[in-house]
Amino acid sequence: MKTIDELLAEGVAGKRVFVRADLNVPLDSGTITDDGRIRAVLPTVKALADAGAKVVVASHLGRPKGAPDPAFSLAPAADRLGELLGSAVAFATDTVGESAAATVAGLADGQVAVLENLRFNAGETSKDDAERGAFADRLAELADLYVGDGFGAVHRGHASVFDLPARLPHAAGYLIATEVGVLKKLTEDVKRPYVVALGGSKVSDKLAVIDQLLGKADRLLIGGGMLFTFLKAKGYEVGTSLLQEDQLPVVQEYIERAEKNGVELVLPVDVLTSTEFPDLKTKAPGNPHTVAADAIPADELGLDIGPETRKLYASKLADAGTVFWNGPMGVFEHPDYAEGTKAVAQALIDSPAFTVVGGGDSAAAVRLLGFDENAFGHISTGGGASLEYLEGKTLPGLAALEG
Repeated sequence: MKTIDELLAEGVAGKRVFVRADLNVPLDSGTITDDGRIRAVLPTVKALADAGAKVVVASHLGRPKGAPDPAFSLAPAADRLGELLGSAVAFATDTVGESAAATVAGLADGQVAVLENLRFNAGETSKDDAERGAFADRLAELADLYVGDGFGAVHRGHASVFDLPARLPHAAGYLIATEVGVLKKLTEDVKRPYVVALGGSKVSDKLAVIDQLLGKADRLLIGGGMLFTFLKAKGYEVGTSLLQEDQLPVVQEYIERAEKNGVELVLPVDVLTSTEFPDLKTKAPGNPHTVAADAIPADELGLDIGPETRKLYASKLADAGTVFWNGPMGVFEHPDYAEGTKAVAQALIDSPAFTVVGGGDSAAAVRLLGFDENAFGHISTGGGASLEYLEGKTLPGLAALEG
């Protein structure tokens, strides 16, 4: 895989460089609530601009239906990128139309432009190779070189991620190089004990990675909404908690395999429950109380791991050599149910291990709850991409850059 440093050494002054970034940031009424992904691509964009390139940044945001939708405009991300760079960033109001062509044509050496949301064009995500290829052809007209740096999208076989690199000389940006280097530490050169903490709402989202980790990790800690499918698989009452009954046979098999393989599968000993889901907008106080994991009332739902489980999980992380954490332990967006996620984050900080926060909601939680990002070994920008890499899958965006 060619690196951006090699590209810079060859010279990029005056050349149009298409940077596939991941600016898929959370928005609240047009206001960015977490700019971590924008900051992550800064080193690549700045290096290219400083070297005199005409930098064309492109990304998706959200899930528009292949047509323009103001709610998913990248304009706020373009403004924030300009603020972080300390210089104006041009913004094209389309992806491959008149505005994009004029905006790119108007760039001087060292200037940066952002294209509108790539998913406003149906060709970006099309499953039809010809339609996707046609969109990639039009994107290629805007650039001389391609730099892939949107790690959060490399598990997608989309036009700007997979098809476009085949049409231009290409290299990996600094973010992708860093992310891949970190993931290799989790798969090829693991310092043990290797502890994985998995949370999030649905166990089905994590089944494939659990399947892989049962042969690689030393210890698995389970939290989040997915924990209730594990508790049910052990025969416990889970009340009205989130439950994926169709996954119970698989989870039961995993519990048995963990024991057979000598993998320590750690489940909560207590949970916080309530009779209703909390109001995440008003943050109105709920009615949480702590119950044993095997004694959840039939009319209540679990919303976070309990205080004894927090201590237990912290102790299981204390002696780790490597830790990978993906998924919050509870409904961290509400203060009544954030303590479990806080406890795991703090345990990672306190641990001498090489710690990786696996993107998505985990990364958002770290920032929302006020932790110093630099206190962790690495915070990934791509939760889905990280999981698929650990599952052993070929990621289209990485394969394209290696081609």
